[in-house]
Amino acid sequence: MTEQELLCQPAAAYMNDAQQGFFRELLLSQRNELQERISAEFALLGEQEPSSDPADIGSAEEQRQWQLRLLEREKKLLDKIDQALELLARGEYGWCAESGEPIGLPRLLLRPTATLCVEAKEREEQRERHVRQGL
Repeated sequence: MTEQELLCQPAAAYMNDAQQGFFRELLLSQRNELQERISAEFALLGEQEPSSDPADIGSAEEQRQWQLRLLEREKKLLDKIDQALELLARGEYGWCAESGEPIGLPRLLLRPTATLCVEAKEREEQRERHVRQGL
């Protein structure tokens, strides 16, 4: 099934077997690509050779810290993909964790790991902004 075919399906078909299969394949594909990137980053970290020049040491450490932050972000995304796959296995994928309403196919195509519908996500962001302003 293509994205266009997915979007052309009637609302009553929301999260039927075909749609769940589409998102399962999409998530598994993203998971495999992410695992490959993580493996490549780990390999790069292991290849860095020590230097005795203080400037080189500083640059190498800055690069290493950047790579570690990237790995941390990608690990979080990997966890979200695994959570989405778990929701799929339980038949709960595509439904808002807050309201129980459909998240919607366009939103899931843009962010397959979404667990909140647009309205719930906006409320969450407003609460976060309010908390930050209070600090």
